[in-house]
Amino acid sequence: MKAHDGLYIDGAWRPAASAEAIDVVNPADEQVIGRVPAGGAADVDAAVRAARAALPGWAATPPAERAARLTALRDVLVARTDEIAETVTAELGSPLPFSQAVHAAVPIAVAGSYAELAAAHSFEEKVGNSTVLAEPVGVVGAITPWNYPLHQIVAKVAPALAAGCTVVLKPAEDTPLTAQLFAEAVHEAGVPAGVFNLVTGLGPVAGQALAEHPGVDLVSFTGSTAVGRQIGAVAGAAVKRVALELGGKSANVILPSADLARAVNVGVANVMSNSGQTCSAWTRMLVHRDRYDEAVELARAAAVKYGDRIGPVVSAKQQARVRGYIEKGVAEGARLVTGGPEAPHEKGYFVSPTVFADVTPEMTIAQEEIFGPVLTILPYDDEDDALRIANGTVYGLAGAVWAADEAEAVAFARRMDTGQVDINGGRFNPLAPFGGYKQSGVGRELGVHGLAEYLQTKSLQF
Repeated sequence: MKAHDGLYIDGAWRPAASAEAIDVVNPADEQVIGRVPAGGAADVDAAVRAARAALPGWAATPPAERAARLTALRDVLVARTDEIAETVTAELGSPLPFSQAVHAAVPIAVAGSYAELAAAHSFEEKVGNSTVLAEPVGVVGAITPWNYPLHQIVAKVAPALAAGCTVVLKPAEDTPLTAQLFAEAVHEAGVPAGVFNLVTGLGPVAGQALAEHPGVDLVSFTGSTAVGRQIGAVAGAAVKRVALELGGKSANVILPSADLARAVNVGVANVMSNSGQTCSAWTRMLVHRDRYDEAVELARAAAVKYGDRIGPVVSAKQQARVRGYIEKGVAEGARLVTGGPEAPHEKGYFVSPTVFADVTPEMTIAQEEIFGPVLTILPYDDEDDALRIANGTVYGLAGAVWAADEAEAVAFARRMDTGQVDINGGRFNPLAPFGGYKQSGVGRELGVHGLAEYLQTKSLQF
């Protein structure tokens, strides 16, 4: 798609206050594929004002009509599936089949789920002599990351609109073309002017202005824990609500009874997909010592098969970050099984699929989020040891457990300090709540729990 040279505010594309722009780079060949405005505080203010002006009308719109607009939005996204996939591939570097199957299909499903939920949800209930109302929080400032550019937008905007909120979106500067495509879809779906607004720009400028703006009632942010802390501090000072989906260092616990080959192969695929740029990726594989060597060899073979099947990471900065972690892993004594810090191609921000063995829980690569195609394999002695290792980070976003007996896996999963656990390769469920324990965040996305983040309660006593 062709990049817009304006911002989408109050139902129209309009020039930014400044002529500054951001180059959009294809990470596979390092070519500039577009330029978008670098919006600033004045642009954010205009967008928030438009959202506040539109709020009373949209909040008063019957849920069935809000559902109809979301259904129309879903239908527009379906019609533009190919364009979505091609745009994500161009600016993120994701291989086209993955862009089609995940980057396009999943947000379409999520948009559809909120269209249905907006129509079916009860926004009031009787509790004794009271009527309890679920009302929209107000204006939402949505700040989204680059790793799943459309999914993260839809996971915030769709429930906010279903709840009756209005939105100002600040997408990641690395993947703004997908956000512009979404704004086009919102417009085509007939969402009223001002209900959804888009300001492209840099995080420390536009993102900070949005988080700090007194006209924003809730900030929904997905990104690093470090930035999440900053947003939480800003919101706390203003007594403003936040929903924070932050980092992860998820454990893939393979119990002794599990089908080892399947658990390892699925685990490697989970880490390498999207070039490892998934906050919920199972980047720590925990295997009993009796089967450890076998698991390491299986993981090596599976990772080698990925080779050129994964795309680049999103930017030169991200490539340097991931390569730095690989070098640190070697320096701290982990055994490099396959891959390494050397770039596999002369052009593009590629990182080789990398597997480390002989990793100890205190190593940096076992504690910090790398956000690249890097798997660490850790041995454990018994289930209590596995649980100690699995719970032994500041994060608690996701995880997996494998066992021949499903009940055994579930019993272990119940003891894990994490927000979501896949049992024996359980499928992604767009209606299940997603979010973390500990420093992985505050709040939940998806399904009715995601809708609740954008609602506040009022009770009427009779």
